[in-house]
Amino acid sequence: MAGNRQYPLDLLLVAGLVLLTDIFVLVPVLSGSFLRTFLGLLLVLFLPGYALIGALFPAKKDLEGIERALLSLGLSIAVVPLMGYGMNYTDWGIREVPILTGLSIFTLLMCGTAYYRRHQLPEAEAFEVPFKTSLLTLKAELLEENGSRAGRAFSMLLVISILASLGSLVYVIGNPREGESFTEFYILGPDRMTENYPTNYTLGESGTVFVDITNHEYRTMDYTLEIRLENRSLPLPENQKYISLDHNVSWEEPVTITPPFEGKNMKLEFLLFNETEKSVPYRNLHLWINVTKEV
Repeated sequence: MAGNRQYPLDLLLVAGLVLLTDIFVLVPVLSGSFLRTFLGLLLVLFLPGYALIGALFPAKKDLEGIERALLSLGLSIAVVPLMGYGMNYTDWGIREVPILTGLSIFTLLMCGTAYYRRHQLPEAEAFEVPFKTSLLTLKAELLEENGSRAGRAFSMLLVISILASLGSLVYVIGNPREGESFTEFYILGPDRMTENYPTNYTLGESGTVFVDITNHEYRTMDYTLEIRLENRSLPLPENQKYISLDHNVSWEEPVTITPPFEGKNMKLEFLLFNETEKSVPYRNLHLWINVTKEV
């Protein structure tokens, strides 16, 4: 049984990166920083898997370092979609803050489990990332008088290459190329899921759907939302008819539908016009509804 030991530095680093990601995502002043994107990628693509691997394989003999790194990437890619799939069936839905909260709690719990399992092993058998040893070795390689000049030059070149690569990565993340411009437009049922849409009405009765618009156009966009039943426009409040969104900003509101006439298999259209084209919809969705007279 292990004695009193310090918390492993790799798990501390993972927990710290998780908390730092939460801060950069949730604090408005910091949310526009390129570090938000960099930390978000780490949280999605690496940290959950690394913490899970630590919990499953606490001993040095279980896995080699390169195997842990590769499995961390693979398990993270598996964990995140599963968590999103599960949240789709909750009241929170697949949204940024719930996903962030779920990933953070999962990763921190796995870090705690990994620490507990390592603590049950003798110190010599528990896995650890040899940060201190690696730094001392690097220092010796660079400063050791007895080493060959060629060896020291190669080590220095390697360090410079790594730093240059990290700098390039930071620059690319901080100055991304403009991708394809588009607008997300979709409707959700009253439970904010892609199901249980109100399709059967009694005349005079109202139903509610959630309309979601997200701007990925790399500029501020002014949208016009129009709802038509059998090509007849239905009234909308001013704040739901004209919507202005900055880049990467979403708008989601409940929209109440009150069909003014009866009919079967009628086409209820949700039309989104952009600021430049007012006659042809930029995006369109539709439902088929039935409206009957009150008995």
